[in-house]
Amino acid sequence: MAEGNEEARAVFPHKHLLGIEGLARRDVEMILDTADALRGITLRRIKKVQTLRGRMVVNAFFENSTRTRVSFEMAEKRLSADSVNIQASGSAMAKGETLLDTLQNIEAMRPDMVVIRHSCSGAPHFLARHLSSNVINAGDGHHEHPTQALLDALTIRHAKGTLERLEVAICGDIMHSRVARSNAHLLRLFGSRVRVAGPQTMIPRGVEEALGVRVCRSLAEAVEGADVVMMLRIQKERMGADLFPSDREYARCFGLTRDLLRGAKPDAIVMHPGPMNRGVEIAPDVADGERSVILGQVENGVAVRMAVLYLLAGASELPAE
Repeated sequence: MAEGNEEARAVFPHKHLLGIEGLARRDVEMILDTADALRGITLRRIKKVQTLRGRMVVNAFFENSTRTRVSFEMAEKRLSADSVNIQASGSAMAKGETLLDTLQNIEAMRPDMVVIRHSCSGAPHFLARHLSSNVINAGDGHHEHPTQALLDALTIRHAKGTLERLEVAICGDIMHSRVARSNAHLLRLFGSRVRVAGPQTMIPRGVEEALGVRVCRSLAEAVEGADVVMMLRIQKERMGADLFPSDREYARCFGLTRDLLRGAKPDAIVMHPGPMNRGVEIAPDVADGERSVILGQVENGVAVRMAVLYLLAGASELPAE
């Protein structure tokens, strides 16, 4: 396993993980295969190896986060990396310092990697041009959320056995969803077809051409015959104005229920990146039902983020089982 991984590392061409767009299929497969190899660590009684001992990771989260932030912190600790966490409210940015000045001052302390979540699309790309540390995008504005798409892909691969030629429905607030964008880019690499559905006010113009997806007129149309149904949260914090009448009306038209799910394939899985608005975009009995892999997504998130840290750090071999 170690020998195969050294060969894989020799051709892994990326210093940063800024988005799925720009990755090749083999890059994605390498990350997922590495995540599968590292996943066993999370099942041990002692969930820790020394692979990244002595490496320092800065987690710079300038937007609220639970799953992504905790998942990165767990991934770092399980690989024995040291980590420092900063937030906008507790940083010099609250005093007027720019993002670049804040991160350049942190880099002067010689960290190895910076994991950043920011409300501005392109912020990780901007920092990658100015910092020598590896930069990992943990979500930037409306743009991308690459590690979410990777953990979604790992979850789909575990459930379906493949990422190839699947019918995937992504439903909800497409306009504000970096998760939808990253997933669409990734799934297209494997020849899967993506349909999207949501209120017309939440479907951006030109999305068909930009992401290579098919826009459906209703949730029922999107779910019909799907292998994977991925529901998205309404991102009210990103809306400049109300884009639908009420939560109740949204649930009536675009909430996933058991009745609607019957239109999908019998072995279809249900996904959600979280946090969920139960009873709005997804019914509680669907979220907790037998087709749901939502908690599996969370579990796989740690393994995927371990893999990303491992590959970008250039670790020479996988830890022994």
